[in-house]
Amino acid sequence: MGHFIAITGKGGVGKTTISALIVNRLIKRGRVPVLAIDADPNTCLDAMLGVKAEKTVGRVREEAREVAGQGMAAGVSKQELLEMKIAESLIEAKDFDLIAMGRSEGPGCYCYANNVLKAVISEISVNYPYIVLDNEAGLENLSRRIVQEVDVLIIVSDPSNRGLETVKRLYELSHEMGIVYKKLVLIVNRNRKDHLPESANELQKASNADILINLPDDSELIELSEKSQVISELSDNNPTIKKIDELLEKLEL
Repeated sequence: MGHFIAITGKGGVGKTTISALIVNRLIKRGRVPVLAIDADPNTCLDAMLGVKAEKTVGRVREEAREVAGQGMAAGVSKQELLEMKIAESLIEAKDFDLIAMGRSEGPGCYCYANNVLKAVISEISVNYPYIVLDNEAGLENLSRRIVQEVDVLIIVSDPSNRGLETVKRLYELSHEMGIVYKKLVLIVNRNRKDHLPESANELQKASNADILINLPDDSELIELSEKSQVISELSDNNPTIKKIDELLEKLEL
């Protein structure tokens, strides 16, 4: 099985951008193919990576329900049908593949689809040296055990006291949920200062985080987002790119 890197944090702190940057820099380092999992219902990791998620797991779940309900899947179990549909939703690009969770588009519990997705990810992840999971706000997907254990848990915050307090709560919640990780990384994103807030350093000590990094308030990234351009168009000299490269070096996966 490949190395799992899960990115989480509160909404609006740049989780998806950082996820896309990590995928991009892994590709640049030749760690291909990368499997990108967009677990955010809003589904925007695909656009940042320059592809289009035509089908999401939420959508194919409903398709599978309709097919089974119409009796069109004779000789095929419900699980086999859903597995086939999930495989159809996998986007294949040159150096990475992507699967998007999306929203549950119909009535009923989403738990069964989660369990099937978990089985599919477990099966296909052996084909990828790295799997990058862009989590929705909080720890919902990890708590559902879509991925039971990760090599690296990255919690992202903005430099505000409120943002860092959220990171502290997420760290505590990860232990309450029994989430297993080998390394913990704290990222303070969009910081307009060269130094980290003192509360960030205190949080690193309290959480025993392996790495604490400071990402700048990056005008090039902001412009790229405004123009709906893809992450791969950033220059290698971009300051955020350099920081992500340093992070991957330190992780020594």
